[in-house]
Amino acid sequence: MRGSEFAELQAFLAVAEQGSFVRAAEAMQVSPSALSQTIKGLEGRLGVRLFHRTTRRVGLTQAGERLSRRLKPAIAEVEAAVTDASELGERPRGRLRLHAFRVGYQLYLEPLLAAFADAYPEIELDLTLDDQPVDMIEAGFDGAIRLGELLEQDMVAIPLGAMLRHCVVASPEYVARHGKPRTPSDLHRHRCINWRWPGQMHPYQWEFQRDGGWFRVAVHGPLIVNDLRAMLDAAVNGVGIAFTVEAWAAPLIRQERLVTMLEPWCAPFEGFYFYYPRQRHHLAAMRAFIDFLKQRSTR
Repeated sequence: MRGSEFAELQAFLAVAEQGSFVRAAEAMQVSPSALSQTIKGLEGRLGVRLFHRTTRRVGLTQAGERLSRRLKPAIAEVEAAVTDASELGERPRGRLRLHAFRVGYQLYLEPLLAAFADAYPEIELDLTLDDQPVDMIEAGFDGAIRLGELLEQDMVAIPLGAMLRHCVVASPEYVARHGKPRTPSDLHRHRCINWRWPGQMHPYQWEFQRDGGWFRVAVHGPLIVNDLRAMLDAAVNGVGIAFTVEAWAAPLIRQERLVTMLEPWCAPFEGFYFYYPRQRHHLAAMRAFIDFLKQRSTR
Protein backbone atom coordinates (compact mmCIF):
# COMPACT_ATOMS: atom_id res chain seq x y z
CA MET A 1 0.00 0.00 0.00
CA ARG A 2 1.38 3.37 -1.04
CA GLY A 3 1.49 6.23 1.44
CA SER A 4 -1.18 8.14 -0.46
CA GLU A 5 -3.55 5.15 -0.23
CA PHE A 6 -3.06 4.93 3.53
CA ALA A 7 -3.78 8.66 3.80
CA GLU A 8 -7.01 8.15 1.83
CA LEU A 9 -8.14 5.49 4.30
CA GLN A 10 -7.35 7.74 7.26
CA ALA A 11 -9.35 10.53 5.60
CA PHE A 12 -12.26 8.16 5.05
CA LEU A 13 -12.30 7.18 8.73
CA ALA A 14 -12.16 10.81 9.81
CA VAL A 15 -15.27 11.66 7.76
CA ALA A 16 -17.06 8.49 8.92
CA GLU A 17 -16.39 9.29 12.60
CA GLN A 18 -17.22 12.99 12.36
CA GLY A 19 -20.23 12.60 10.04
CA SER A 20 -19.14 15.82 8.36
CA PHE A 21 -16.54 16.84 5.80
CA VAL A 22 -16.13 20.22 7.51
CA ARG A 23 -15.49 18.78 10.99
CA ALA A 24 -13.22 16.07 9.60
CA ALA A 25 -11.25 18.67 7.63
CA GLU A 26 -10.80 20.75 10.78
CA ALA A 27 -9.57 17.71 12.69
CA MET A 28 -7.11 16.83 9.92
CA GLN A 29 -6.10 20.48 9.38
CA VAL A 30 -6.90 20.41 5.65
CA SER A 31 -9.49 22.25 3.59
CA PRO A 32 -12.93 20.65 3.06
CA SER A 33 -12.43 20.80 -0.71
CA ALA A 34 -9.10 18.95 -0.47
CA LEU A 35 -10.68 16.32 1.80
CA SER A 36 -13.60 15.91 -0.60
CA GLN A 37 -11.19 15.31 -3.49
CA THR A 38 -9.33 12.72 -1.42
CA ILE A 39 -12.55 10.82 -0.74
CA LYS A 40 -13.57 11.01 -4.41
CA GLY A 41 -10.18 9.58 -5.33
CA LEU A 42 -10.68 6.69 -2.90
CA GLU A 43 -14.19 6.02 -4.21
CA GLY A 44 -12.86 6.06 -7.75
CA ARG A 45 -10.08 3.63 -6.90
CA LEU A 46 -12.50 1.24 -5.15
CA GLY A 47 -15.28 1.65 -7.69
CA VAL A 48 -18.01 2.22 -5.09
CA ARG A 49 -19.63 5.15 -3.32
CA LEU A 50 -18.74 5.28 0.36
CA PHE A 51 -20.93 8.19 1.51
CA HIS A 52 -24.45 9.50 0.99
CA ARG A 53 -24.03 13.27 0.74
CA THR A 54 -26.79 15.80 1.37
CA THR A 55 -26.71 19.50 2.23
CA ARG A 56 -27.32 18.66 5.91
CA ARG A 57 -25.51 15.43 6.66
CA VAL A 58 -23.09 12.79 5.47
CA GLY A 59 -23.91 9.12 5.97
CA LEU A 60 -22.19 5.87 5.11
CA THR A 61 -23.39 3.67 2.28
CA GLN A 62 -23.50 -0.09 2.77
CA ALA A 63 -20.02 -0.33 1.26
CA GLY A 64 -18.86 2.50 3.51
CA GLU A 65 -20.23 0.79 6.63
CA ARG A 66 -18.47 -2.44 5.72
CA LEU A 67 -15.18 -0.68 5.07
CA SER A 68 -15.44 1.36 8.29
CA ARG A 69 -16.20 -1.69 10.42
CA ARG A 70 -13.11 -3.59 9.27
CA LEU A 71 -10.79 -0.65 8.73
CA LYS A 72 -11.11 1.04 12.13
CA PRO A 73 -9.47 -1.73 14.21
CA ALA A 74 -6.88 -2.31 11.47
CA ILE A 75 -5.81 1.35 11.43
CA ALA A 76 -5.74 1.40 15.23
CA GLU A 77 -3.46 -1.64 15.21
CA VAL A 78 -1.11 -0.06 12.67
CA GLU A 79 -0.90 3.12 14.75
CA ALA A 80 -0.30 1.06 17.89
CA ALA A 81 2.51 -0.84 16.14
CA VAL A 82 4.20 2.42 15.19
CA THR A 83 3.81 3.71 18.74
CA ASP A 84 5.21 0.43 20.10
CA ALA A 85 8.31 0.80 18.00
CA SER A 86 8.86 4.44 18.91
CA GLU A 87 8.25 3.97 22.63
CA LEU A 88 10.29 0.82 23.17
CA GLY A 89 12.95 1.64 25.72
CA GLU A 90 11.65 5.15 26.33
CA ARG A 91 10.36 6.51 29.59
CA PRO A 92 6.57 6.13 30.08
CA ARG A 93 4.70 8.98 28.44
CA GLY A 94 1.80 9.68 26.13
CA ARG A 95 -1.94 9.18 26.31
CA LEU A 96 -3.86 6.08 27.41
CA ARG A 97 -7.52 5.89 26.38
CA LEU A 98 -9.42 3.93 29.03
CA HIS A 99 -13.06 2.88 29.35
CA ALA A 100 -14.52 2.10 32.79
CA PHE A 101 -17.81 1.23 34.41
CA ARG A 102 -18.58 4.00 36.90
CA VAL A 103 -18.56 1.78 39.99
CA GLY A 104 -15.29 0.14 38.95
CA TYR A 105 -13.72 3.54 38.36
CA GLN A 106 -14.83 4.95 41.70
CA LEU A 107 -13.79 1.86 43.68
CA TYR A 108 -10.44 1.07 42.10
CA LEU A 109 -9.13 3.84 39.87
CA GLU A 110 -10.29 7.17 41.29
CA PRO A 111 -8.40 6.64 44.61
CA LEU A 112 -5.15 6.07 42.65
CA LEU A 113 -5.25 9.00 40.23
CA ALA A 114 -3.26 11.48 42.30
CA ALA A 115 -0.52 8.96 43.12
CA PHE A 116 -0.32 7.82 39.49
CA ALA A 117 -0.08 11.42 38.25
CA ASP A 118 2.77 12.04 40.71
CA ALA A 119 4.61 8.88 39.67
CA TYR A 120 4.12 9.35 35.90
CA PRO A 121 3.63 13.04 35.12
CA GLU A 122 4.13 12.46 31.37
CA ILE A 123 1.24 9.99 31.04
CA GLU A 124 -2.19 11.42 30.26
CA LEU A 125 -5.20 9.23 31.11
CA ASP A 126 -8.14 9.85 28.79
CA LEU A 127 -11.06 8.29 30.72
CA THR A 128 -14.53 7.46 29.42
CA LEU A 129 -16.94 6.54 32.24
CA ASP A 130 -19.88 4.60 30.85
CA ASP A 131 -21.85 1.56 32.00
CA GLN A 132 -22.50 0.51 28.40
CA PRO A 133 -20.21 -2.37 27.37
CA VAL A 134 -18.30 -1.46 24.21
CA ASP A 135 -16.05 -3.27 21.76
CA MET A 136 -12.77 -1.95 23.09
CA ILE A 137 -10.76 -2.56 19.90
CA GLU A 138 -13.35 -1.07 17.59
CA ALA A 139 -13.81 1.96 19.85
CA GLY A 140 -10.07 2.58 20.01
CA PHE A 141 -9.53 2.10 23.77
CA ASP A 142 -6.21 0.89 25.16
CA GLY A 143 -7.77 -0.78 28.21
CA ALA A 144 -10.97 -1.00 30.26
CA ILE A 145 -12.38 -1.77 33.71
CA ARG A 146 -15.31 -4.16 33.59
CA LEU A 147 -17.03 -6.89 35.60
CA GLY A 148 -15.55 -10.34 35.19
CA GLU A 149 -18.72 -11.78 33.68
CA LEU A 150 -18.60 -9.20 30.87
CA LEU A 151 -14.97 -9.55 29.78
CA GLU A 152 -14.25 -9.85 26.07
CA GLN A 153 -12.38 -12.91 24.82
CA ASP A 154 -8.69 -12.99 23.94
CA MET A 155 -7.81 -10.24 26.42
CA VAL A 156 -5.33 -10.03 29.27
CA ALA A 157 -7.28 -9.49 32.51
CA ILE A 158 -5.99 -8.27 35.88
CA PRO A 159 -8.30 -8.70 38.91
CA LEU A 160 -8.98 -5.56 40.93
CA GLY A 161 -9.77 -6.09 44.61
CA ALA A 162 -11.77 -8.94 46.09
CA MET A 163 -15.09 -10.40 45.03
CA LEU A 164 -18.03 -8.02 45.36
CA ARG A 165 -21.44 -8.37 46.96
CA HIS A 166 -24.75 -6.77 46.15
CA CYS A 167 -26.87 -5.23 48.87
CA VAL A 168 -30.42 -3.96 49.19
CA VAL A 169 -30.65 -0.55 50.85
CA ALA A 170 -33.12 2.15 51.77
CA SER A 171 -33.11 5.25 53.93
CA PRO A 172 -34.06 5.01 57.64
CA GLU A 173 -37.03 7.26 56.86
CA TYR A 174 -38.31 4.84 54.21
CA VAL A 175 -37.95 1.88 56.59
CA ALA A 176 -39.78 3.78 59.36
CA ARG A 177 -42.72 4.41 57.00
CA HIS A 178 -42.87 1.16 55.05
CA GLY A 179 -40.88 -1.44 56.97
CA LYS A 180 -38.37 -3.93 55.57
CA PRO A 181 -39.01 -6.78 53.14
CA ARG A 182 -38.31 -10.15 54.75
CA THR A 183 -37.79 -12.08 51.51
CA PRO A 184 -37.07 -11.00 47.92
CA SER A 185 -40.68 -11.75 46.97
CA ASP A 186 -41.78 -9.08 49.47
CA LEU A 187 -40.17 -6.48 47.21
CA HIS A 188 -43.28 -6.58 45.04
CA ARG A 189 -45.10 -4.77 47.88
CA HIS A 190 -42.46 -2.04 48.16
CA ARG A 191 -41.39 1.02 46.16
CA CYS A 192 -38.21 0.01 44.37
CA ILE A 193 -35.82 2.14 42.34
CA ASN A 194 -35.06 0.48 39.03
CA TRP A 195 -31.83 0.79 37.10
CA ARG A 196 -31.51 0.20 33.38
CA TRP A 197 -28.27 -0.69 31.60
CA PRO A 198 -27.49 2.04 29.06
CA GLY A 199 -28.73 0.91 25.67
CA GLN A 200 -31.25 -1.57 27.13
CA MET A 201 -35.03 -1.22 27.00
CA HIS A 202 -35.94 -3.09 30.18
CA PRO A 203 -34.70 -2.49 33.74
CA TYR A 204 -32.10 -4.75 35.31
CA GLN A 205 -33.60 -7.57 37.38
CA TRP A 206 -32.26 -7.86 40.92
CA GLU A 207 -30.19 -11.02 41.51
CA PHE A 208 -30.33 -13.08 44.70
CA GLN A 209 -29.00 -16.44 45.86
CA ARG A 210 -30.60 -19.12 47.98
CA ASP A 211 -29.43 -22.71 48.63
CA GLY A 212 -26.59 -22.26 46.15
CA GLY A 213 -28.79 -21.15 43.27
CA TRP A 214 -29.23 -17.71 41.73
CA PHE A 215 -32.62 -16.24 40.87
CA ARG A 216 -33.86 -12.86 39.64
CA VAL A 217 -36.65 -10.60 40.77
CA ALA A 218 -38.26 -7.97 38.52
CA VAL A 219 -39.18 -5.06 40.80
CA HIS A 220 -41.40 -2.03 40.30
CA GLY A 221 -41.56 1.46 41.71
CA PRO A 222 -41.76 5.18 41.07
CA LEU A 223 -38.37 5.67 39.39
CA ILE A 224 -36.18 4.18 36.66
CA VAL A 225 -32.69 5.63 36.09
CA ASN A 226 -29.72 4.72 33.91
CA ASP A 227 -27.14 6.06 36.36
CA LEU A 228 -26.16 4.13 39.48
CA ARG A 229 -25.21 7.26 41.44
CA ALA A 230 -28.65 8.73 40.75
CA MET A 231 -30.23 5.51 42.02
CA LEU A 232 -28.23 5.64 45.25
CA ASP A 233 -29.01 9.34 45.77
CA ALA A 234 -32.72 8.61 45.30
CA ALA A 235 -32.55 5.89 47.96
CA VAL A 236 -30.87 8.29 50.40
CA ASN A 237 -33.69 10.77 49.74
CA GLY A 238 -36.36 8.21 50.64
CA VAL A 239 -37.71 7.52 47.14
CA GLY A 240 -37.55 3.77 47.64
CA ILE A 241 -35.38 0.66 47.94
CA ALA A 242 -32.23 0.33 45.80
CA PHE A 243 -30.07 -2.60 44.74
CA THR A 244 -26.39 -1.75 44.51
CA VAL A 245 -22.81 -2.86 45.19
CA GLU A 246 -22.11 -3.06 48.92
CA ALA A 247 -18.60 -1.57 48.68
CA TRP A 248 -19.98 1.45 46.84
CA ALA A 249 -22.78 2.05 49.34
CA ALA A 250 -20.56 1.35 52.39
CA PRO A 251 -19.82 5.03 53.26
CA LEU A 252 -23.55 5.85 53.30
CA ILE A 253 -24.27 2.76 55.38
CA ARG A 254 -21.58 3.73 57.93
CA GLN A 255 -23.09 7.23 58.10
CA GLU A 256 -26.49 5.59 58.76
CA ARG A 257 -27.98 7.37 55.75
CA LEU A 258 -28.82 3.94 54.36
CA VAL A 259 -29.76 0.68 56.05
CA THR A 260 -29.37 -2.81 54.57
CA MET A 261 -31.91 -5.58 54.24
CA LEU A 262 -32.28 -9.09 52.77
CA GLU A 263 -28.64 -9.85 53.66
CA PRO A 264 -29.06 -13.69 53.63
CA TRP A 265 -30.02 -13.54 49.95
CA CYS A 266 -27.10 -11.34 48.86
CA ALA A 267 -24.10 -13.48 47.86
CA PRO A 268 -20.61 -12.60 46.56
CA PHE A 269 -20.01 -12.42 42.82
CA GLU A 270 -17.07 -11.96 40.45
CA GLY A 271 -15.70 -8.44 40.75
CA PHE A 272 -13.95 -5.96 38.45
CA TYR A 273 -10.96 -6.49 36.19
CA PHE A 274 -8.69 -4.24 34.21
CA TYR A 275 -8.25 -5.83 30.80
CA TYR A 276 -6.46 -4.94 27.61
CA PRO A 277 -5.38 -6.41 24.24
CA ARG A 278 -2.21 -8.44 24.53
CA GLN A 279 -0.27 -6.28 22.06
CA ARG A 280 -0.91 -3.10 24.11
CA HIS A 281 1.42 -4.41 26.83
CA HIS A 282 4.40 -3.27 24.78
CA LEU A 283 3.48 0.41 25.18
CA ALA A 284 5.73 1.97 27.82
CA ALA A 285 2.80 3.96 29.25
CA MET A 286 0.61 0.85 29.41
CA ARG A 287 3.32 -1.20 31.10
CA ALA A 288 3.69 1.51 33.74
CA PHE A 289 -0.08 1.66 34.30
CA ILE A 290 -0.40 -2.13 34.56
CA ASP A 291 2.48 -2.40 37.03
CA PHE A 292 0.94 0.42 39.09
CA LEU A 293 -2.41 -1.41 39.28
CA LYS A 294 -0.81 -4.76 40.13
CA GLN A 295 1.16 -3.24 43.01
CA ARG A 296 -2.05 -1.92 44.53
CA SER A 297 -4.35 -4.86 43.83
CA THR A 298 -5.75 -6.36 47.02
CA ARG A 299 -6.92 -9.62 45.48
